[in-house]
Amino acid sequence: MNIMSKYMFWFYIILFTGLFIFILGLYFLMFDYLLFMDWEIITLNSCSIVMTLLMDWMSLIFMGSVLFISSMVIYYSEDYMMEDMNKMRFLILVLFFILSMMFMIISPNLISILLGWDGLGLVSYCLVIYFQNYKSYNAGMLTVLTNRIGDVAILIGVAWLFNKGSWHFLYYNFYLMNWSWMFLFLIVLAAFTKSAQIPFSSWLPAAMAAPTPVSALVHSSTLVTAGVYLLIRFSDLLLAFDLSFILLLSMLTMFMSGLGANFEYDLKKIIALSTLSQLGLMMSILFMGYSSIAFFHLLTHAFFKALLFLCAGLMIHCMNDSQDIRHMGLLVNYLPYTSTCFVIANFSLCGLPFMSGFYSKDMVLEIMTMNYFNLFIYLLFYISVGLTVSYSMRLIYYCMTSYSGLLPYNMMFESMIMMRSMLFLVFMSVVSGSCLSWLLFPYSELIIMSLSCKLLPLIFILFGGWVGYEISFMTLFETVLGLKSKLLVFFMGSMWFMPNFSTYMLYSKSTYLSKNCVDFLDMGWGEYIMSKLMSLYLLFISKLFLFYQNNNVKLFFCSFILMFFIIVMV
Repeated sequence: MNIMSKYMFWFYIILFTGLFIFILGLYFLMFDYLLFMDWEIITLNSCSIVMTLLMDWMSLIFMGSVLFISSMVIYYSEDYMMEDMNKMRFLILVLFFILSMMFMIISPNLISILLGWDGLGLVSYCLVIYFQNYKSYNAGMLTVLTNRIGDVAILIGVAWLFNKGSWHFLYYNFYLMNWSWMFLFLIVLAAFTKSAQIPFSSWLPAAMAAPTPVSALVHSSTLVTAGVYLLIRFSDLLLAFDLSFILLLSMLTMFMSGLGANFEYDLKKIIALSTLSQLGLMMSILFMGYSSIAFFHLLTHAFFKALLFLCAGLMIHCMNDSQDIRHMGLLVNYLPYTSTCFVIANFSLCGLPFMSGFYSKDMVLEIMTMNYFNLFIYLLFYISVGLTVSYSMRLIYYCMTSYSGLLPYNMMFESMIMMRSMLFLVFMSVVSGSCLSWLLFPYSELIIMSLSCKLLPLIFILFGGWVGYEISFMTLFETVLGLKSKLLVFFMGSMWFMPNFSTYMLYSKSTYLSKNCVDFLDMGWGEYIMSKLMSLYLLFISKLFLFYQNNNVKLFFCSFILMFFIIVMV
């Protein structure tokens, strides 16, 4: 079996497994059925090692969705990675990544969650450094080190839960304990590092060094959504606390990433920042106490974001691997099918009425409006929605319309395999929102609002689109809105200086410091005075003994006279 047929083999296996699991999830949802499996691996005295699986409608539908997207990504990778030397290694890593996510989804036990959680972190590191260059190594190191913070938080949570007698967090979600705020802090810290919320946001755009199919998988339904899914599982624990500060952080993440995407020119980084914005939206509605709506947006977002990345990958492929949107332009004439899919995914991301993103986003906005939150949160939500449309319109202007790019030489052709893999995701980007809203919320809440409040999301969508189109014509130092200030533009475009504190500090200042340490310790007097002192002394003594034991008559005679004088003096 050659490598390409292995790609096809795994594509069919994952697709049909996903279809079976998704239908099973719908069956569980219809009959409100739940399957809890406890597999006791070994018992020694009173200690037992137990593997636990929780099959309910939420885990099964999410697993089905992840497997659908994974199958399309593997099918797409068959063509995308065709010229690559290590395409077999790539396939194995992607399969390990999917397996880790499955572990993560079906675990109601913190130890088995840690297996999937750590697996995601380690395999994502291997995938980010797949293209072996300095930029990839730095990005991979930043990704894995940031995620280790969350892993350590879960490990401490495991130790904390073990004091209560078991690792099954489902048993303890419903009881308030004296120290449960500490457990909440650990879980939220773990989720914030994995889902890249403030102040851990800078690893997510850096992780774009990975191949584009991996980005589609990581940023739609696997790595970054693991934190949101963990908090959805812990939603009963969250409801017992005041989460206003954490809500503020997730709101600011949504606002900051939407703002930053309007100043970015790297195609993959713009889509990564839009993922960050949507994660902020999911976290916000989750901390307001609506975990099922966060899960609904998680599912709809997974499909159109995967499609967005696959389209971007084909566009980059055709532009001689250039990711700069200023090099693109008029792609709708050269890549008509890809451009259509790209625009459909963008409209769904914006929340255009009757696309899948509209159903979840509109529900989030209406529920937030009906809650008793202050004007600041209200405005931040709506402005962030406007910013989403703004950078989407800017992206469409630069890539699709009559803007003429700087790259006249390119390899314009659409691969049939890549086009087929997008077809299913296009269908889901249009249909999944309405279908899932009927399935997950059969009895919808009655939300009665005034006409102005009801139309406000639509007004912000249209206003954001107009602003994004106008921004496209601006040069860097326009006088409008204080954009002449270099500091302001740099501040808004660089994620509020967050990379300076995490990314650049790791691999710029630390190398200078380590060079000084090497010069001072290894190249200076320090090594002779401190490290080598004992070894040099022992070497000198052993040489002296060797010289003495060489049967030299003069030495024996001198030592005899010396001993004689010592005895006489005594």
